[in-house]
Amino acid sequence: MANLLTILRMLLAVVAIEFLFTGNPGLNIAALILTLFVIVLDGLDGVVARMLKEESKFGSVFDILGDRVVENLYWIAFAVIGTVGVWVPMVVVARGIITDGLRSIALSKGYTAFGSSTMMQNKFCHFLTASRFSRAVYGTAKALVFLVLIAAYIPNLEYYNPVSVKSFNMYLTMKPYLIITADILVYITVAMCIVRGLPVIFESKRFLTDDKN
Repeated sequence: MANLLTILRMLLAVVAIEFLFTGNPGLNIAALILTLFVIVLDGLDGVVARMLKEESKFGSVFDILGDRVVENLYWIAFAVIGTVGVWVPMVVVARGIITDGLRSIALSKGYTAFGSSTMMQNKFCHFLTASRFSRAVYGTAKALVFLVLIAAYIPNLEYYNPVSVKSFNMYLTMKPYLIITADILVYITVAMCIVRGLPVIFESKRFLTDDKN
């Protein structure tokens, strides 16, 4: 069940991103709503896995895969649209490739990224990368930045009939603040992405050393 939620999350992300490229304000608003569902499912799949006792090494890897697909799709889409610089997906994707490659080595040794058999043995490294607190904070940061980026750049809203003049003027008033907030959240989220990746590299040293022996 948890894995099905992960698949659904990826599919909804694809649909939401497709809506972003239409230039239709109504579909952009729909993308905002779908992205909210994607965020909810991101937290729900882990809860369901624990409730149904479906936790497994495959589930752990598949959950990370789902996170990576969703995260990369959004960042690449935002870069193509022009709401973030191309450096953002370059950093995020490169970090993901490096950490996932190292985690695959750990997995071959019987360790997972998270859970009871996590590869993060150092307490500080575990807190930064594998703790529920760290994952929740990073997940919340990504959720906020994706939602704010979509909300800040809704195109042609003045031509969308369901939006009243009052609502549109309110949006125009808020838009500069939304853009500033989005820019700040982008830097914070990318910084967190890098910081949470460094402990994985540190903890992987022992697996790379074992391979040399």
